Amino acid sequence: MSGEAQRSFACFGGTVTIHVRAEEEARSAAAVEQARRFLLDAHNQLSRFLPESELSRLNRDSRPDVPATPLLRSLAAAVAIAGANSGGLVDATLLGAIESAGYRESLEAGTPIPLAEALASRERRLPARPHSASRWRLVGADEDAGTVVRPPGVAIDSGGIAKGLLADLLAAELAEHPAYAVDCCGDVRIGGSAGLERRVLVDDPFGGEPIHELRLRGGAAATSGIGRRCWPGPDGRPAHHLLDPSSGEPAFTGIVQATALARSALLAETRAKAALLSGPEHAAAWLPEGGVLVHDDGEAEVVPAGQTRRPRLVAS
Repeated sequence: MSGEAQRSFACFGGTVTIHVRAEEEARSAAAVEQARRFLLDAHNQLSRFLPESELSRLNRDSRPDVPATPLLRSLAAAVAIAGANSGGLVDATLLGAIESAGYRESLEAGTPIPLAEALASRERRLPARPHSASRWRLVGADEDAGTVVRPPGVAIDSGGIAKGLLADLLAAELAEHPAYAVDCCGDVRIGGSAGLERRVLVDDPFGGEPIHELRLRGGAAATSGIGRRCWPGPDGRPAHHLLDPSSGEPAFTGIVQATALARSALLAETRAKAALLSGPEHAAAWLPEGGVLVHDDGEAEVVPAGQTRRPRLVAS
């Protein structure tokens, strides 16, 4: 078996890394380059920060059924899947609320407010709740017609859902190779016929050394947290991108970071976000295949696989 090709590059407001090990060295390099082009093209299609991206055009469109590419239709389907799998906690229809919180442009080049400072200024801790309107239920794709279906005015925020979805789509393309790993800014897919074990480090949201090491031969891991993107909100207090759907406000729940394991990156992303939003009492129940939680005080809680408790949502 040949050596492994690897490439890291800026995408989705962060860093994406791709590893591929093929039967021949040239095939490894070609597969990595093809994967890089796929993700950069997907970014141009699905970024809400690009006014002429396909997603931005969809969000401005006044028609209830909008012709869309297969990729955008997949994103629309993922919105409904993530909403259903999280009981509405992971709601990708909160674009207006997140823009009102101050996240209108990419924060890639900005300097975030330190997490400890953000927590100190936001003393109240409450678990998030789903929004009673459940607008994510209204988003979907009509594959026969080749359209995205949603009421005009219901805008989609691609966010972490898109990263998980794209990691899964790319994993399907790379599955023929002996080994691959795709890291879409924290949404990771690992696989390949050789069953190669890989290390996945869980970073400290407070800036210290990695707090845990996962070892995976296949499947996915995803991390959701509020440490990387905190900014001064309209009221002057620190805000971040993980919102309480019931209020549209940044959620301060007592959990600042969650890492989830799952069979797919979209499911891992959904579980991680739901765990963080549900707060300390219910977070572990969202990690049936294991994961890591980081609390406000910096305590890291390793959750083993095999949780038997069912997630319980706080009634709206």
